[in-house]
Amino acid sequence: MKIPYYKELIRRLMGDDVSGLAAQLAYFFLLSLFPLLLFLMALLPYLPISQDDILNLIRGYAPSQSMSLIEDNLRQVMKGNGKLLSFGIIATIWSASNGISAIVQAFNRAYDVKETRPFITARAMSILLTIAMVIVFVVALLLPVFGRELGYFLFSKLGFSGQFFAFWNSLRWLISSAVLFLVFLILYLIAPNKRLKCVSVLPGAIFATAGWSIVSLAFSFYVRRLGHYTTTYGGLGGIIVLMTWFYLTGLILIIGGEINAMESVRKKPNCE
Repeated sequence: MKIPYYKELIRRLMGDDVSGLAAQLAYFFLLSLFPLLLFLMALLPYLPISQDDILNLIRGYAPSQSMSLIEDNLRQVMKGNGKLLSFGIIATIWSASNGISAIVQAFNRAYDVKETRPFITARAMSILLTIAMVIVFVVALLLPVFGRELGYFLFSKLGFSGQFFAFWNSLRWLISSAVLFLVFLILYLIAPNKRLKCVSVLPGAIFATAGWSIVSLAFSFYVRRLGHYTTTYGGLGGIIVLMTWFYLTGLILIIGGEINAMESVRKKPNCE
């Protein structure tokens, strides 16, 4: 008799210490956040986007207290160092790739496989994935910029310019979701030390896209309306909110990996 799906998933989550792994991911995400943002800021002179475009994309999901912390620290770092490239792009990418390395370890545990790839190969893969995430992030910023201009032009030609912005506000959420889905799909496909097909990682990617969007928006609403982190933690309130958000993000990512691993066991022909 087959174990019910939800019971098997719960057993996996408890057996693989998902809560502990999510806490590790939150720590590495925090370490990776500012180096990654600094690298993105270093690219701004070469792109038709502004610092506000980057922050606005993050602001759509991040809790308000965390967003204030990110903006204040980022502006302070940029003010103190005019040439971001002097920070060292190689060192920046290396630091940012630590988060990807932690994700790789979590996914390997989900699939019950050991990391047999040489350290240099595994680290190079983490760095390439980090760069890929940066590229996807930049594309996510460029699409709204060019899409808004193109859409407004087309709607004006058709005489529907008044309805464009209502249409665009709905479309940009679809674009953000599509970009998120692509990021998660790449992570679930490449990160584990196991040969997989795109079809076999679709369930986890779909879960992570929907789950992370819902959890992020719900947590942001909770912090804004019900949470009293500043009262409890004082000046550390913003950091606690940011770490909690990263923890929830790690939790969603790992659960998505566990779902994919469980599906690969149930339907081996589809992923081998």
